[in-house]
Amino acid sequence: MFARLGRVVVHNPWKVIGAWLLIAIAVVLSAPKLTSTTDQSAFLPSHYESIQAMELQQKAFPQSAAPAAIIVFERADNAPLTEGDSTEIASAAAKLTETNINGVTGMQVVPPSENRLIQIIAVQMTKVTNPSDKTQSDAVKELRDDLKKQVEGTDLKAGITGQAAQMLDQTESSEKGMAIIGVATIVLILVLLLIIFRSPVIALLPIVVIGAISSTVNGLIAMVSKAFDLEMDTSVTAILLVVLFGVGTDYILFLMFRYRERLRAGEDPKTAMVSAVTKVGEAITSAAAAVIIAFMALTLSSLGMFRALGPALAIAVAVALLAGLTLVPAVVSLLGTKVFWPSKAWKVEPKSARFAAVGAALGRRPGAFAVASGGVLVALGVVAFGFNPTFDLSSGSTSDASESTVYSKELLKGMPAGATQPSDVLLNSPGGQLTTEQLTTYRAALVGVPGVGQVGEPRVSNDQASAEFQVTLNSVPESDAALETVRGPLRDVAHAAAPAGTTAAVGGMTSVFVDFQDAMNHDYAIVFPVAAVLIMIVLALLLRSLVAPWYLMASVFLGFAATLGAAVLVFQNIQGNSGLMFTIPLIMYLFVVALGTDYNILMVARLREEARAGRDPKEAAALALRHTGPTVAAAGVILAGTFASMMLAGNNVLSQMGFAISVGIGIAAFVMAMFFTPAVTALIGRRAWWPGHGDRGATQNGASRSSAVDYAPRRDEAQKAPAGGGWSNTRE
Repeated sequence: MFARLGRVVVHNPWKVIGAWLLIAIAVVLSAPKLTSTTDQSAFLPSHYESIQAMELQQKAFPQSAAPAAIIVFERADNAPLTEGDSTEIASAAAKLTETNINGVTGMQVVPPSENRLIQIIAVQMTKVTNPSDKTQSDAVKELRDDLKKQVEGTDLKAGITGQAAQMLDQTESSEKGMAIIGVATIVLILVLLLIIFRSPVIALLPIVVIGAISSTVNGLIAMVSKAFDLEMDTSVTAILLVVLFGVGTDYILFLMFRYRERLRAGEDPKTAMVSAVTKVGEAITSAAAAVIIAFMALTLSSLGMFRALGPALAIAVAVALLAGLTLVPAVVSLLGTKVFWPSKAWKVEPKSARFAAVGAALGRRPGAFAVASGGVLVALGVVAFGFNPTFDLSSGSTSDASESTVYSKELLKGMPAGATQPSDVLLNSPGGQLTTEQLTTYRAALVGVPGVGQVGEPRVSNDQASAEFQVTLNSVPESDAALETVRGPLRDVAHAAAPAGTTAAVGGMTSVFVDFQDAMNHDYAIVFPVAAVLIMIVLALLLRSLVAPWYLMASVFLGFAATLGAAVLVFQNIQGNSGLMFTIPLIMYLFVVALGTDYNILMVARLREEARAGRDPKEAAALALRHTGPTVAAAGVILAGTFASMMLAGNNVLSQMGFAISVGIGIAAFVMAMFFTPAVTALIGRRAWWPGHGDRGATQNGASRSSAVDYAPRRDEAQKAPAGGGWSNTRE
């Protein structure tokens, strides 16, 4: 199959390139615009309490909403506010209202705090869920400009915080961060490929190819999103960028290493490319299939954001695979050996063989390598038990000097920390009207909940059947303490204290986060096992074995645990953070488990190839490491480095993501695939291929071709070997 594909592509390169161009044009012209949402509640199913509360609120109080922005006033000398100051604040609110800023629907001056250090104006805005809608952001910018004029020449100072202001500051911070990530990613790929191949042509090849197919990927994702009514999170674009460049470069790298190997074996350029597609095609297709299956398993998630993210990333990987097997071979077949220009080193097999030496050592003592590499994974995995998920991301996603962050802290001088995003308790009486006595008693019960700072007077619907209590927590809405308050005492009391015949539901952003956490725990129990089983099936089909998939998946599980442990060690134990962002395990699943399986598949496919050539298990492991080690090392460094660039963005959220993914890929490449997998395979021996015939070559020859202790390559093997042997060799 892959030999036939290689021949068709290599002998019809212009037709292949033309077909890609036509498909890209057709997709771009017919695809709808790819949109996303920032409304976290849009991702939760309707049976969760936070969504039920929101639906009841919209029905009973259609104009009700938490303030989108909060203008915080205080005296410049930090003294208590005077009556004159409050008058000036009221005047400022009136003047700001008169400006009729687009998107601002109302302003409410709130009385000064009890200690009179803080006074706020609650700003209502038009609700937006589409991040391309800049109504709220533009309104905050205009408010900030006008606010400076209002406090100029007074004893007051003021700033704007709240959800809209935080979103604006986070967006500006994110845009700067993504610009850094994009530049760093491209520079890293260029530099590493220049070091490996010493050719600007190959270095530019992934940038040009992936850049060309990116519009096709976005168009296909937009089509699927519209067809299946999927809600895309704003993070999709950023993740897609890194996935496309990381995975696409890996597949191109796998192909070019084998292409260079066949050229050194004496084949002409077109034959060498057909051989490369034939040899690498099955391995990278199986690897891509494992990744696609892992991503598509997210469609089983109860969270809309992950149900949408899975197909989006699966499409990106599928298109990258197709480009790697068709578009890249077509382009390279036109260039021939000029693709290595100006280097001539591709003609000569390198003399140094560091990977050969490491492979020989592994072949002699596979048990020691298995214990050492497995020990590293287990030791880091133990630390993972200390993982604590947190939703407190706002402080880490913007600069400490941003206005929303500064005035969020200033607000704490006189207001409960939850004032920026209060919770809502909705009380509903389906059978009749709520009485004043019931509302008073119920509010008193809410006031007594530990962790609650303030409870507003009830707001009653027109039909008197529903009431809304605005509850301000003592903790920041996204903090662990706030989540525990809502999950435990607030919901317990809200339900237990509800008068007979009524129902109660706790809503607001903190409640949404609580339900998010529960939904993710539910998803972990479903998505992870299903993905593992499906990936094992792919491995079984690739290797024709029922044994190898078990220990390969075990190594992937250990790698996952070790990665999480490394992140916990750095961010929680060393830096002292309260926890890691709540999506870290799922992000690691996406990139470490799914993409890390690529390297395992590449290594074990070469192991099978060596076994079929007649090598005994230890010799096969040694030669597989020598031949495939440089490819895995180069691909691992490029992919890990691509994600590590996220740590340059300047905020804690992206730093955690970048660190976890890059370390996970490093573990997958340099511990799992490089040492643990070949060592365990060597220990298990031919039983690893049962009930298939992965070692058929050996049995057909009637005897093992073991070289006992010395696994140095013979002359015929040296002709067939790729650029192995350390970084000095990969540069040849």
